[in-house]
Amino acid sequence: MTVTRPTATAPRMLLVLSENWTLTDGRADLPRAVRWAREAEDAGFDAVMVSEHIVLGPDAAAAGVMGNPRDYALPGNQDPNTPWPNSLLLLAAIASVTERLRLAAAAVLAPLRHPLLMARELGTLDLLSEGRLVVQPTVSWSKDEYDALGVPFGSRGRLLDEHLAIWAKAWGPSPLSHAGEHYSFKDVWFEPKAYRPEGPRLWFGGQRLHGPVLRRLVRHGHGFHPLGRPSGEDMQLLKDALAAAGRDLADLEMIGGTQAVFPDDHSPADLGAALASIPEQLEQGFTTFCVKPNQFIDDPDGVGAFCRDVMRRVEALTG
Repeated sequence: MTVTRPTATAPRMLLVLSENWTLTDGRADLPRAVRWAREAEDAGFDAVMVSEHIVLGPDAAAAGVMGNPRDYALPGNQDPNTPWPNSLLLLAAIASVTERLRLAAAAVLAPLRHPLLMARELGTLDLLSEGRLVVQPTVSWSKDEYDALGVPFGSRGRLLDEHLAIWAKAWGPSPLSHAGEHYSFKDVWFEPKAYRPEGPRLWFGGQRLHGPVLRRLVRHGHGFHPLGRPSGEDMQLLKDALAAAGRDLADLEMIGGTQAVFPDDHSPADLGAALASIPEQLEQGFTTFCVKPNQFIDDPDGVGAFCRDVMRRVEALTG
Protein backbone atom coordinates (compact mmCIF):
# COMPACT_ATOMS: atom_id res chain seq x y z
CA MET A 1 0.00 0.00 0.00
CA THR A 2 1.33 3.46 -0.92
CA VAL A 3 0.88 6.51 1.26
CA THR A 4 0.71 9.83 -0.64
CA ARG A 5 3.11 12.45 0.70
CA PRO A 6 4.48 15.74 -0.64
CA THR A 7 7.02 14.98 -3.35
CA ALA A 8 9.38 17.66 -1.98
CA THR A 9 9.93 15.74 1.25
CA ALA A 10 13.55 14.59 1.31
CA PRO A 11 14.55 11.38 3.10
CA ARG A 12 15.52 11.90 6.72
CA MET A 13 18.53 9.85 7.73
CA LEU A 14 18.98 8.46 11.24
CA LEU A 15 22.31 7.20 12.61
CA VAL A 16 22.02 4.23 14.98
CA LEU A 17 24.55 4.71 17.78
CA SER A 18 23.85 1.52 19.74
CA GLU A 19 25.53 -1.80 18.98
CA ASN A 20 28.58 -0.31 17.28
CA TRP A 21 31.11 -2.02 19.50
CA THR A 22 33.07 -3.44 16.57
CA LEU A 23 34.13 0.19 16.04
CA THR A 24 35.31 0.58 19.64
CA ASP A 25 37.09 -2.73 20.25
CA GLY A 26 34.25 -3.90 22.46
CA ARG A 27 34.61 -0.93 24.84
CA ALA A 28 31.82 1.45 25.75
CA ASP A 29 33.60 4.50 24.33
CA LEU A 30 30.84 7.02 25.02
CA PRO A 31 32.72 10.26 24.22
CA ARG A 32 33.40 8.81 20.77
CA ALA A 33 29.66 8.13 20.30
CA VAL A 34 28.93 11.75 21.24
CA ARG A 35 31.46 12.86 18.60
CA TRP A 36 29.81 10.63 16.02
CA ALA A 37 26.47 12.32 16.72
CA ARG A 38 28.00 15.75 16.15
CA GLU A 39 29.57 14.52 12.91
CA ALA A 40 26.20 13.11 11.80
CA GLU A 41 24.54 16.49 12.38
CA ASP A 42 27.29 18.26 10.44
CA ALA A 43 26.80 15.83 7.54
CA GLY A 44 23.07 16.55 7.35
CA PHE A 45 21.60 13.63 9.29
CA ASP A 46 18.22 14.28 10.89
CA ALA A 47 18.51 12.10 14.00
CA VAL A 48 20.49 9.64 16.07
CA MET A 49 19.10 6.62 17.90
CA VAL A 50 20.18 4.92 21.12
CA SER A 51 18.53 1.76 22.47
CA GLU A 52 18.80 0.24 25.92
CA HIS A 53 18.90 -2.71 28.24
CA ILE A 54 19.51 -2.40 31.96
CA VAL A 55 20.90 -5.91 32.44
CA LEU A 56 20.98 -9.06 30.33
CA GLY A 57 20.80 -12.68 31.41
CA PRO A 58 21.33 -16.05 29.73
CA ASP A 59 18.13 -15.72 27.69
CA ALA A 60 19.82 -12.97 25.66
CA ALA A 61 21.66 -15.72 23.76
CA ALA A 62 18.92 -18.36 23.84
CA ALA A 63 18.79 -18.50 20.03
CA GLY A 64 22.56 -18.38 19.58
CA VAL A 65 24.80 -15.36 19.15
CA MET A 66 24.62 -13.53 15.80
CA GLY A 67 27.14 -14.70 13.20
CA ASN A 68 28.51 -11.30 12.20
CA PRO A 69 29.03 -9.03 15.24
CA ARG A 70 28.13 -6.01 13.09
CA ASP A 71 24.54 -7.22 12.78
CA TYR A 72 21.61 -5.89 14.81
CA ALA A 73 20.91 -7.43 18.20
CA LEU A 74 17.56 -9.22 18.07
CA PRO A 75 15.64 -11.06 20.79
CA GLY A 76 17.71 -14.03 21.91
CA ASN A 77 20.65 -13.67 19.51
CA GLN A 78 23.13 -11.53 21.46
CA ASP A 79 26.02 -11.93 23.86
CA PRO A 80 24.82 -11.04 27.39
CA ASN A 81 28.15 -9.24 27.85
CA THR A 82 27.19 -6.64 25.21
CA PRO A 83 27.59 -3.07 26.59
CA TRP A 84 24.33 -1.13 27.00
CA PRO A 85 25.01 2.31 28.51
CA ASN A 86 22.14 4.42 29.85
CA SER A 87 20.45 5.75 26.74
CA LEU A 88 18.95 8.92 28.21
CA LEU A 89 22.23 10.04 29.79
CA LEU A 90 24.04 9.46 26.51
CA LEU A 91 21.38 11.41 24.60
CA ALA A 92 21.64 14.26 27.11
CA ALA A 93 25.37 14.49 26.38
CA ILE A 94 24.59 14.49 22.65
CA ALA A 95 21.97 17.22 23.14
CA SER A 96 24.63 19.44 24.70
CA VAL A 97 26.86 19.39 21.60
CA THR A 98 24.21 19.49 18.85
CA GLU A 99 21.58 22.02 17.80
CA ARG A 100 19.01 20.46 15.50
CA LEU A 101 19.65 16.69 15.61
CA ARG A 102 16.65 14.75 16.87
CA LEU A 103 17.34 12.35 19.73
CA ALA A 104 15.56 9.01 19.39
CA ALA A 105 15.46 6.99 22.61
CA ALA A 106 14.52 3.64 21.12
CA ALA A 107 13.41 0.59 23.07
CA VAL A 108 12.87 2.53 26.30
CA LEU A 109 11.91 -0.25 28.73
CA ALA A 110 9.32 1.78 30.59
CA PRO A 111 7.88 -1.02 32.77
CA LEU A 112 11.23 -1.37 34.54
CA ARG A 113 10.83 2.10 36.12
CA HIS A 114 8.13 3.99 37.96
CA PRO A 115 6.12 6.09 35.47
CA LEU A 116 6.58 9.37 37.36
CA LEU A 117 10.36 8.84 37.45
CA MET A 118 10.33 7.91 33.78
CA ALA A 119 8.27 11.00 32.93
CA ARG A 120 10.68 13.16 34.91
CA GLU A 121 13.71 11.83 33.01
CA LEU A 122 12.03 12.10 29.61
CA GLY A 123 10.62 15.55 30.28
CA THR A 124 13.94 16.89 31.47
CA LEU A 125 15.78 15.59 28.39
CA ASP A 126 13.05 17.01 26.16
CA LEU A 127 13.49 20.43 27.80
CA LEU A 128 17.29 20.26 27.57
CA SER A 129 17.07 19.51 23.85
CA GLU A 130 14.24 22.03 23.24
CA GLY A 131 11.79 19.44 21.95
CA ARG A 132 14.17 17.22 19.98
CA LEU A 133 13.42 14.04 21.95
CA VAL A 134 11.66 11.07 20.35
CA VAL A 135 10.72 8.14 22.60
CA GLN A 136 9.93 4.58 21.52
CA PRO A 137 8.57 2.88 24.64
CA THR A 138 8.40 -0.89 24.61
CA VAL A 139 8.13 -3.93 26.89
CA SER A 140 11.07 -5.95 25.50
CA TRP A 141 11.45 -9.72 25.46
CA SER A 142 13.94 -10.71 28.18
CA LYS A 143 12.35 -12.39 31.19
CA ASP A 144 15.77 -12.54 32.82
CA GLU A 145 15.96 -8.75 32.76
CA TYR A 146 12.55 -8.39 34.41
CA ASP A 147 13.37 -11.04 37.01
CA ALA A 148 16.63 -9.27 37.94
CA LEU A 149 14.75 -6.03 38.58
CA GLY A 150 11.86 -7.65 40.42
CA VAL A 151 9.23 -6.64 37.86
CA PRO A 152 6.58 -9.22 36.82
CA PHE A 153 7.30 -10.17 33.22
CA GLY A 154 3.70 -11.22 32.56
CA SER A 155 2.43 -7.75 33.49
CA ARG A 156 4.74 -5.80 31.24
CA GLY A 157 2.11 -4.82 28.66
CA ARG A 158 -0.33 -3.53 31.26
CA LEU A 159 2.50 -1.71 33.01
CA LEU A 160 3.40 0.08 29.77
CA ASP A 161 -0.22 1.07 29.20
CA GLU A 162 -0.31 2.67 32.65
CA HIS A 163 2.94 4.46 31.92
CA LEU A 164 1.45 6.02 28.80
CA ALA A 165 -1.66 7.12 30.69
CA ILE A 166 0.41 8.64 33.51
CA TRP A 167 2.82 10.39 31.14
CA ALA A 168 -0.15 12.06 29.45
CA LYS A 169 -1.31 13.30 32.85
CA ALA A 170 2.22 14.45 33.76
CA TRP A 171 2.40 16.69 30.67
CA GLY A 172 -0.93 18.25 31.68
CA PRO A 173 -1.88 20.50 34.59
CA SER A 174 -0.79 19.84 38.17
CA PRO A 175 -1.81 18.45 40.57
CA LEU A 176 -2.34 15.02 39.03
CA SER A 177 -3.75 11.81 40.45
CA HIS A 178 -3.92 8.23 39.29
CA ALA A 179 -5.53 5.06 40.61
CA GLY A 180 -4.62 2.04 38.50
CA GLU A 181 -3.79 -1.63 38.66
CA HIS A 182 -0.10 -1.07 39.39
CA TYR A 183 0.37 2.60 40.29
CA SER A 184 -1.56 4.94 42.54
CA PHE A 185 -0.92 8.50 43.71
CA LYS A 186 -3.02 11.53 44.56
CA ASP A 187 -2.57 15.29 44.15
CA VAL A 188 1.09 15.45 43.17
CA TRP A 189 2.70 18.37 41.39
CA PHE A 190 4.87 17.58 38.38
CA GLU A 191 7.02 20.52 37.27
CA PRO A 192 8.56 21.35 34.92
CA LYS A 193 6.70 19.73 32.07
CA ALA A 194 8.11 18.52 28.76
CA TYR A 195 8.90 20.96 25.94
CA ARG A 196 5.56 20.47 24.16
CA PRO A 197 2.20 20.49 25.98
CA GLU A 198 1.60 16.93 24.76
CA GLY A 199 5.09 15.68 25.67
CA PRO A 200 7.85 14.15 23.53
CA ARG A 201 7.10 12.54 20.18
CA LEU A 202 6.26 8.84 20.59
CA TRP A 203 7.12 6.05 18.16
CA PHE A 204 5.84 2.48 18.40
CA GLY A 205 6.90 -0.62 16.55
CA GLY A 206 8.05 -4.20 16.80
CA GLN A 207 8.30 -7.45 14.95
CA ARG A 208 4.63 -7.45 14.04
CA LEU A 209 1.67 -5.10 14.20
CA HIS A 210 -0.32 -7.07 16.75
CA GLY A 211 -3.15 -5.78 18.97
CA PRO A 212 -1.30 -3.92 21.76
CA VAL A 213 1.19 -2.25 19.40
CA LEU A 214 -1.59 -1.19 17.06
CA ARG A 215 -3.70 0.13 19.92
CA ARG A 216 -0.85 2.19 21.41
CA LEU A 217 0.18 3.49 18.01
CA VAL A 218 -3.33 4.69 17.17
CA ARG A 219 -3.93 6.26 20.58
CA HIS A 220 -0.52 7.76 21.39
CA GLY A 221 1.80 7.44 18.40
CA HIS A 222 3.48 10.03 16.21
CA GLY A 223 5.58 7.49 14.32
CA PHE A 224 5.59 3.82 13.26
CA HIS A 225 8.94 2.01 13.47
CA PRO A 226 8.49 -1.62 12.42
CA LEU A 227 11.20 -4.22 12.80
CA GLY A 228 11.64 -5.19 9.17
CA ARG A 229 9.25 -4.35 6.35
CA PRO A 230 5.53 -4.46 7.29
CA SER A 231 3.18 -6.37 5.04
CA GLY A 232 0.51 -4.74 2.92
CA GLU A 233 -2.09 -6.28 5.22
CA ASP A 234 -0.42 -4.67 8.24
CA MET A 235 -0.38 -1.29 6.55
CA GLN A 236 -4.05 -1.54 5.61
CA LEU A 237 -4.88 -2.56 9.18
CA LEU A 238 -3.02 0.49 10.49
CA LYS A 239 -4.68 2.82 7.98
CA ASP A 240 -8.15 1.54 8.89
CA ALA A 241 -7.52 1.74 12.64
CA LEU A 242 -6.24 5.31 12.37
CA ALA A 243 -9.19 6.34 10.22
CA ALA A 244 -11.59 4.87 12.77
CA ALA A 245 -9.93 7.08 15.39
CA GLY A 246 -10.17 10.16 13.17
CA ARG A 247 -6.50 10.09 12.24
CA ASP A 248 -4.68 9.94 8.89
CA LEU A 249 -1.85 7.53 8.12
CA ALA A 250 -0.14 10.26 6.07
CA ASP A 251 0.37 12.27 9.27
CA LEU A 252 2.32 9.44 10.92
CA GLU A 253 6.09 9.43 10.59
CA MET A 254 7.12 6.17 8.94
CA ILE A 255 10.55 4.84 9.89
CA GLY A 256 12.27 2.54 7.44
CA GLY A 257 15.80 1.31 7.25
CA THR A 258 18.72 -0.17 5.39
CA GLN A 259 19.28 -3.90 5.21
CA ALA A 260 22.90 -4.93 5.35
CA VAL A 261 23.83 -8.16 3.58
CA PHE A 262 27.15 -9.45 4.87
CA PRO A 263 29.34 -11.49 2.53
CA ASP A 264 30.56 -13.53 5.52
CA ASP A 265 30.77 -13.34 9.30
CA HIS A 266 33.97 -11.27 9.24
CA SER A 267 33.34 -8.48 6.73
CA PRO A 268 31.20 -5.33 6.52
CA ALA A 269 28.32 -5.04 4.07
CA ASP A 270 28.08 -2.98 0.88
CA LEU A 271 26.57 0.45 1.59
CA GLY A 272 25.26 1.05 -1.91
CA ALA A 273 23.27 -2.18 -1.90
CA ALA A 274 21.81 -1.38 1.52
CA LEU A 275 20.67 2.10 0.45
CA ALA A 276 19.19 0.93 -2.86
CA SER A 277 15.74 0.25 -1.38
CA ILE A 278 15.21 3.83 -0.14
CA PRO A 279 13.43 5.10 -3.29
CA GLU A 280 10.98 2.18 -3.10
CA GLN A 281 10.42 2.78 0.60
CA LEU A 282 9.77 6.47 -0.08
CA GLU A 283 7.07 5.48 -2.57
CA GLN A 284 5.51 3.31 0.13
CA GLY A 285 5.31 6.30 2.48
CA PHE A 286 8.43 5.86 4.59
CA THR A 287 10.27 9.08 5.33
CA THR A 288 13.00 8.32 7.90
CA PHE A 289 15.73 5.72 7.38
CA CYS A 290 18.01 4.08 9.94
CA VAL A 291 21.61 3.19 9.19
CA LYS A 292 24.16 1.65 11.59
CA PRO A 293 27.75 2.63 10.69
CA ASN A 294 29.60 -0.45 11.89
CA GLN A 295 27.65 -2.56 9.41
CA PHE A 296 29.56 -0.83 6.62
CA ILE A 297 32.89 0.46 7.98
CA ASP A 298 35.53 -0.68 10.46
CA ASP A 299 37.27 2.66 11.05
CA PRO A 300 36.08 4.45 14.23
CA ASP A 301 37.58 7.69 12.91
CA GLY A 302 35.70 7.36 9.63
CA VAL A 303 32.12 7.87 10.86
CA GLY A 304 32.00 11.52 9.78
CA ALA A 305 33.14 10.65 6.27
CA PHE A 306 30.71 7.72 6.27
CA CYS A 307 27.80 10.04 7.14
CA ARG A 308 28.75 12.44 4.34
CA ASP A 309 28.97 9.50 1.93
CA VAL A 310 25.50 8.32 3.00
CA MET A 311 24.00 11.76 2.37
CA ARG A 312 25.63 12.03 -1.07
CA ARG A 313 24.39 8.59 -2.07
CA VAL A 314 20.85 9.19 -0.80
CA GLU A 315 20.65 12.51 -2.64
CA ALA A 316 21.81 10.82 -5.83
CA LEU A 317 19.24 8.04 -5.39
CA THR A 318 16.29 10.31 -4.65
CA GLY A 319 17.10 13.47 -6.58
